[in-house]
Amino acid sequence: MRSAVLISNPSASQFTGGSFREVVASLSASFDLATEWPINATEASTASARAVEQGVDVVFAMGGDGVAHHVANALVGTSTALGLIPVGTTNVLARVLGVPLVPLDAAKSATEWRPRPTRVALVEALTESGKQTRYATFSLGVGFDADVVSIAESRPYAKLRFGGVHYARTAVGRLLSTWRSHMPNLRITCEGDRFDGVVALTQVHSPYTYFGKVPLHLAHDRIDGLATLAVSNLGILRSSEILARAVLGRRHRDATGTRLWTAYESLVIEAEPATAFHADGELLGMARYLKITPAHTALLVLRPENQRSDRSAPS
Repeated sequence: MRSAVLISNPSASQFTGGSFREVVASLSASFDLATEWPINATEASTASARAVEQGVDVVFAMGGDGVAHHVANALVGTSTALGLIPVGTTNVLARVLGVPLVPLDAAKSATEWRPRPTRVALVEALTESGKQTRYATFSLGVGFDADVVSIAESRPYAKLRFGGVHYARTAVGRLLSTWRSHMPNLRITCEGDRFDGVVALTQVHSPYTYFGKVPLHLAHDRIDGLATLAVSNLGILRSSEILARAVLGRRHRDATGTRLWTAYESLVIEAEPATAFHADGELLGMARYLKITPAHTALLVLRPENQRSDRSAPS
């Protein structure tokens, strides 16, 4: 019987004791299961790393995108797979990878899936506290996007109650109060092309659904790799057009003050002054330099077959 550890976040918005017991009973029928109750992100990462050292086959993350992010970062590059039991506010990674959003359904499905190599984005940053290396499982934001995450996360009760609506409302508020007149302070360089902007948004998989079921497309065409969209300024009309194109899946145009790079090998962002950045909605600090590279087969995930996320491991 395969071994597994279930790492749970009871503070997730839809977490209940009943759903936890159902998930444990379902997983225990197919896995030699142990449970962990970390009280913060550090403990979640430590418990996941310990499971890797013990040779555990699967670490399940029961919670929202936050616990999934921290568990995944401990599993990248190992033979231990990530299992998703979504019970959070938005559950973007689960939506992107086709995992059922009902906890018990996700647990039952996990017993039928095999680990599949899945793309993540490697982020190497120079922050005020030194060098930092993290992995993003579905998105990365620098500048405006990270500022919105920072403000939204400072109001946890609104996040729990309103979910994606809370983030959307926060984004509009920050746009109207500060960012519509913000001058470009990011120099983005990709394969010899340079662009100055106020925000750089990276999708690991396309599309992703940060606002509930509404998909956001940075790239019009289907791509096998990362996509990064940079914007030079965030006036009301320009922001509205960019959002409309993302929702409708239309091509972004340089004429709108945007630049899009897809399926690249690496992308560098230099910020002056240091600018906030996040991965998967987890605020990671202030950085003056970031390098983003795709890691196509770095993370094993229990999930259905999905051509957007599958790529054969190199021989």
